[in-house]
Amino acid sequence: MSFRGLMVSVSGIRGRVGEGLTPEVVARYAAGFGAWVRTRGDNAVVVGRDSRVSGPMFHRVVLSALQSVGIDVIDIGMAPTPTIQLAVEHHHAGGGLAITASHNPVEWNALKFIGPSGLFLDASDGAAMRKIADGEIPRAQWDELGAVAEDKEAIARHLNAVLSLPFIDVERLRRRRFRVALDCVHGAGSVIIPQLLEALGCEMVAIGLEADGRFPRPPEPVPENLADLERLVRETGADLGLATDPDVDRLALVSDAGVAIGEDYTLALAAQLVLRHRAGPVVANLSTSRIVEDVAAGEGRRVIRAPVGEVNVALRMRREGAAIGGEGNGGVILSEVHLGRDAPVGVALVLQMLLESDEPLSAVVRRYPKYSIVKDKLDRPDAPLDSVYSALRAEFADAEQDTQDGLRLAWPDRWVHVRPSGTEPIVRVIAEAPSESEARELVARSRVPLDALR
Repeated sequence: MSFRGLMVSVSGIRGRVGEGLTPEVVARYAAGFGAWVRTRGDNAVVVGRDSRVSGPMFHRVVLSALQSVGIDVIDIGMAPTPTIQLAVEHHHAGGGLAITASHNPVEWNALKFIGPSGLFLDASDGAAMRKIADGEIPRAQWDELGAVAEDKEAIARHLNAVLSLPFIDVERLRRRRFRVALDCVHGAGSVIIPQLLEALGCEMVAIGLEADGRFPRPPEPVPENLADLERLVRETGADLGLATDPDVDRLALVSDAGVAIGEDYTLALAAQLVLRHRAGPVVANLSTSRIVEDVAAGEGRRVIRAPVGEVNVALRMRREGAAIGGEGNGGVILSEVHLGRDAPVGVALVLQMLLESDEPLSAVVRRYPKYSIVKDKLDRPDAPLDSVYSALRAEFADAEQDTQDGLRLAWPDRWVHVRPSGTEPIVRVIAEAPSESEARELVARSRVPLDALR
């Protein structure tokens, strides 16, 4: 079954509210997910949402849809996506549903499907769930309907997990009293990040704390969207600025100089701390900046690359026994808390890194090489991409090749990644090099065989 304007990926669905995403669509997929959970012998699902204006409406729809297939719902209300994932693990639930479109604009919403391990569904489980949702969904009779119970302690448990990390020195951090500027973009970060900063003894100045989902700026925490936070850092003399996306799985940083340093630095700087205390490699996706490799090399560690997608990174981390992992969009994954991107974890790790480094964030960043990332996209051609990959391998014969997810070609100081999007009918071309002009040249040269197919 297909719905016009609905975008379906391995682990979720998303669309514009009132167009691709309607209560009817949400009801079908939530019920299908609940029925899939029941086929696995489980009977409980955790539900939470971010702050979007459409969230309360879809929240009520999800609760009813799950009850209609006999699922007992554990409702944690407005909460970060990583809090929902942790709650699935805590309750040993059969799965979780996060009602959030993450960094998408205000007119979007989505369902993210979480498996019993607290990870997003992989390709196999996602296909099995969608098959049920697209068919005749088995409904419960009146005496088999599911119940709804509230869990009001999920955020407190999440905070405790972060504060209990053995390499987070809470008392030293409290004595240091970092001054932190915070931008929660009117998202769910306001229900957890201020509490975390208070627990760590920080002096906080903040914007965007109203969790009403009316984003005052584009919600993705990329540098071009953080001008207000940069200004707040400069005006208040803050040690750093923190920006989260609406569902709090991504964290971006602004230095003490009032300059947004780019989301790739979040994982790199968190890794700098963790690698001092933990054995194991770093896992990052194929489109993450090589600044992570520079940091890991400084600690004598290697970076293992995984296909794009949080679940791919998480599963590779588990397999490799990684110390830390994540994605270059500001997503930090620390298995000691859980195998999911987690902005509160990132906050604590970055603050502890600054404490141990005993120098400003701007000085820490200056120690590493500078890179420029250029991202491009174009409509996906009807023809297979195999000929494109062959042409690129021939064009860049001296490059290290990785075919896990499209084609990534790498050299000691630059790389380019060409891959079909998993959520849109496009091909993404991402390149990184020491200068923007060099990165743009890589993108231009990589587009030639793609343009030839159009």
